Order: sequence, then C-alpha cells, then structure tokens
Amino acid sequence: MLSCHNLTQTYLSGGRSLTVLNDITFSLEPGGFLAIVGPSGSGKTTLLGLLAGLDRPTAGRVVLDGEDLGAMDEDRRARMRAAKVGFVFQSFQLIPTLTAQENVQVPLELRGEPAEERAAELLGRVGLGERGHHYPAQLSGGEQQRVALARAFSTKPRILFADEPTGNLDAKTGDTVIALMRALNEEVGTTLVLVTHDPTLATMAHRILRLADGRVVEDTSR
Repeated sequence: MLSCHNLTQTYLSGGRSLTVLNDITFSLEPGGFLAIVGPSGSGKTTLLGLLAGLDRPTAGRVVLDGEDLGAMDEDRRARMRAAKVGFVFQSFQLIPTLTAQENVQVPLELRGEPAEERAAELLGRVGLGERGHHYPAQLSGGEQQRVALARAFSTKPRILFADEPTGNLDAKTGDTVIALMRALNEEVGTTLVLVTHDPTLATMAHRILRLADGRVVEDTSR
C-alpha cells in the first residue's frame, strides 16, 4: 500500500544544509497499522508529510497504492489524495462556519457523492448523532476530534494519515478516539499511519517505526 525508498529531506538553515530525514526505506502492506514514534525533532511529522504527498523529498521516492508521488505534479497529487487519502490532525482543522454534519459532508460533496446520510451514519458511529447541528466552537476538544475522524473516514480512504490524533485530548477521550480508529481500520480495511507520542496508541499498532535524528533506529512488528 505504501513504500518509501532512500527518503531524504534537507533544508537550508543559517546558510548550511540541515538533514531532517536521512535515507529512510520501508514498506507497509494494505490494512496495516503503523505508528511512527520518536523524540521531538526526530523527523516524524516531516516523514508523514512526505508519505502523504504534502511535500517533496530532497532525494528518494514514495509510492502510494502503486503510484509514484514524485512523478506527479501538484494537481495530480491533490486528486490522488482526494480519491485515496484521509487526514486527522492534532488541531482538528474543522471549518468553523460549518456544523459538525456539514464538516463531515464536505469531502463527499467535493467528490459529487451522496453526503447527508453517510455523514449522519458516521457521526452516529463516533457517538455524536445528536450533535450534528452544532458548530465546532460549541463542541469539546474530544467531540471535535471525533468529528474530524468521521470526516476522515467519510470517503472510505485507502489510507489514513494522523498527526498526534490524541495530543490535545484527555486520557479517557484519547482512548475513545483510539478505539474508534482501530475499529474503522479493522472494519473498513483502511491502512493507518500515525505519528504519536502516546505510548498507549503506539502499542496498539501492528508495527512501530522509531526515529532518532532523522533515521530509523527501530522497526518492530507486533
């Protein structure tokens, strides 16, 4: 489902080259659940952005569902993400002027697909069936993250990328979000790739990739 080959990312900082990722190679099967862990500054979020096609590497390549991201222009990568990829962010990234229901409907509407029934079903799945008419500002952090999760799964993506999905949540709400992600992974078959500092979330993954100083220092399957 996902592979990267000799992935390297460098930036200019203070007139010199700074290597953020250094020669990373791995692959992930369809339906897999990968947690990327490591200390702050180890390159986790940079790696996630490259794997999702949000940025281009300095060297190496990423192949997502058989498609070489480096061979695509930005428009084609955007179309590929819309067709196959879901995202969950630590900061939720909900549209403040839309209700919970409308936020979940957006990806479906952009694809010209029936949206209202599917959005209502997903909000029910995440325990917010009665909150669909509320705006993000009227929801707690945990509720907003569950709306974001419902939105991410609305199009049944082939792969879901999540950057610290429990980082802004209390332990109990974080556990709820983790359980929902695992259930949707198992039921829909969506491949999950998560960046996390949460040890509970990491140990639930099928595989843990540990980074340090831009390199893979441990690759453990469970």
